[in-house]
Amino acid sequence: MKMALLLFLFASALTLSVSESKFDVSLKPHALDSLDVGYIQMEGAQNCSYLVIITTSCSSPKFISDEISIAFGDSYGNQVYAAKLEDSLSTIFEQCASDSFQVDGPCAARICSLYLYRQGSSDDYGWKPESVKIYGYNSDPVTFVFNTSIPKDTWYGYNFCDNAPPPPAPSSSIQMYVQKWGLFVMVLGSVFSIWM
Repeated sequence: MKMALLLFLFASALTLSVSESKFDVSLKPHALDSLDVGYIQMEGAQNCSYLVIITTSCSSPKFISDEISIAFGDSYGNQVYAAKLEDSLSTIFEQCASDSFQVDGPCAARICSLYLYRQGSSDDYGWKPESVKIYGYNSDPVTFVFNTSIPKDTWYGYNFCDNAPPPPAPSSSIQMYVQKWGLFVMVLGSVFSIWM
């Protein structure tokens, strides 16, 4: 019984300390009319790194030769752009696989838009990403679910920035983090005092 309570408290602590943003999966990705990547490249200060994990669907072609670009950003206009996602050591975007990339760009708050661009000689509807997950500096990881083929020569994805709540002020997020861990330490101390 005591062990079960201890495991429950540990799981609760993990839940308090790690959160992830997922957007409404009932909404489908859409084509973007235009994206001015020249503006993003000129205006974006290269001062934050992001880990981007793209999982390719098992119903995607086994391999693709297309070039994939990515653009994502927050509701404050901070945009991050990578012209070509590549890995010189392995084949990328294989069926049923996940690929990780480091993308550098301006520091953004909560990521709420993401678009992919597919360019190459493959069929009109070739590569099919299942999801894209972004880990950013000072923000929760966010996952965009695609599970649909990306059309050729079109920016395709999501923009939830109009509906995104503003990020908490840095001081309040730190206070909330400290409050959560303080509560956890007090509960854990009580459990150990009862147990001993």
